[in-house]
Amino acid sequence: MGLGAVPGRQAAFREGLEQAVWYAKALGCPRIHLMAGRVPQGVDRAAVKGEMEMVFLENLRHAAGVLAQENLVGLLEPINTRITDPRYFLDTPRQAAAILQKVGRPNLQLQMDIFHWQIMDGNMTGNIREFLPIVGHVQVAQVPGRGEPSSPGELNFPYLFQLLEDEGYKGFVGCEYRPQGETVAGLSWLRSYQDRWGHP
Repeated sequence: MGLGAVPGRQAAFREGLEQAVWYAKALGCPRIHLMAGRVPQGVDRAAVKGEMEMVFLENLRHAAGVLAQENLVGLLEPINTRITDPRYFLDTPRQAAAILQKVGRPNLQLQMDIFHWQIMDGNMTGNIREFLPIVGHVQVAQVPGRGEPSSPGELNFPYLFQLLEDEGYKGFVGCEYRPQGETVAGLSWLRSYQDRWGHP
């Protein structure tokens, strides 16, 4: 789950960053996910929050410089601590946005994973409107089952996709879900969008 905020692992973070940059360049991928890592086992989150944030800021400043030389963007993704990983350090969009503001580098952006945001914070309309200006990538999955956008759950994806479009999002939307069945059948939710955009 990464090393970005883990005290004492700065050298390993930098080594991993170099490898990630090499892969990104080889694949022609313009973005790298800079994962924060976990709160150490058996340690109270509140007790280490300040130290972990300080390490994360140091590592992100370094990463921003390295990525700028290669014309790459670094992404910070809040991951929910209620279902997915109780020890992950970066767990809300507000925390990630505050860290990005402190670093203050334009090539570091927010990765909006709608699945995690809904679980931790809800308020999807407000959060999309507030944080979209610093979002560099969007990922989707239904809540709570993490299936396709068309699978049963609490999110209204036609509304959310329209909101992203209305608010001016021009980037990719990654499908980070667990298909409920066969892949092609699971992509049937895309048909209405293909029809709308004039694709067969």
